Amino acid sequence: MSSLPPASSSPFTRAVVSSMRKLYPESLAEKSFDNTGLLLEAPYNPSQKQNNSVLLTIDLTKAVADEAIARKDSIVIAYHPIIFRGLKSLTLNDPQQQSLLRLAQEGISVYSPHTAVDATPGGMADWLCDLVTGSIVPRAAAPRSIPKSSSTQHYSEPVYPQPGPVTAASASAVVPHSRSTIHPSPLPVPDGMDAAGMGRLVTFDTPQPLTAVVDRIATGVGLPAGIPVAIPQSCTSTDAVTVRSVGVCPGSGSSVLLRPPPGGQIPDLLFTGELSHHEALAAIERGSSVVALSHSNTERGYLRAVMQQKLTDALRQEWSEEFTVGVSERDRDPYGVMIRQA
Repeated sequence: MSSLPPASSSPFTRAVVSSMRKLYPESLAEKSFDNTGLLLEAPYNPSQKQNNSVLLTIDLTKAVADEAIARKDSIVIAYHPIIFRGLKSLTLNDPQQQSLLRLAQEGISVYSPHTAVDATPGGMADWLCDLVTGSIVPRAAAPRSIPKSSSTQHYSEPVYPQPGPVTAASASAVVPHSRSTIHPSPLPVPDGMDAAGMGRLVTFDTPQPLTAVVDRIATGVGLPAGIPVAIPQSCTSTDAVTVRSVGVCPGSGSSVLLRPPPGGQIPDLLFTGELSHHEALAAIERGSSVVALSHSNTERGYLRAVMQQKLTDALRQEWSEEFTVGVSERDRDPYGVMIRQA
């Protein structure tokens, strides 16, 4: 009686996972709440003829799963973990679990790096600092038209930011500044990653107009139709607000930005994806301003601007055959902006 060979993921999938772990060590993730790593290891079936390709996304939605299946990818790198807490069952009744089961059926694995990307030097938090300081310049993208609604509606269809590629700015264009980690990762950290940790603090050599900082942020994340900004009520106009220090945190940043280490202060500007109503009030009552772009709009541009090339370069050390690293065209933040029409 012959025995079946042990199940395993495809060789290409294993190369991708190895590359991601080298780029964004899982030891740097915030283990107190996060769930990073290989969340779905689909058994390899050569007869399915998956492509040696990766799909990068922030969120693994049904639309993104459909995209990965149509592309015949081997693995999806989903920044946010689709499995966040323990599961007592895995059924087709839950739409998110249904996506996982469909991907497994098609031989597509799922890996989530999440807060390891935030903490890693040169990761998502540092990319946001590059936006704030003008260290990168977004390349021209196709003009985005506002979707028209019917003549009986006062508001347009929802508009979603569409971040494009970026290039490094010339040294003379970068606003002089220093950069530090707000909450350093506990020792020991991987070699060469002494600056690892959650959140970054940008300190400009000279104060900057808030409006100039907001312009740089908006250009880098894909020109949202609107920018939610909170300023102290003592300020009558954003023109009067200047910024010396900027606290940066991808996603939901209150636990990082509103809780500085002993002896630290709340930055002049908090740049993150979201704060609650009361957290934003706490910030402006202390004299700080807030830019909160909707959770994943602070994260999505990093995939195309940085991670796609980093993973490509790392995979060339692990995989000798042809492969592709793509970025999802279906991924987007749940929230768009409906614009009032004249």
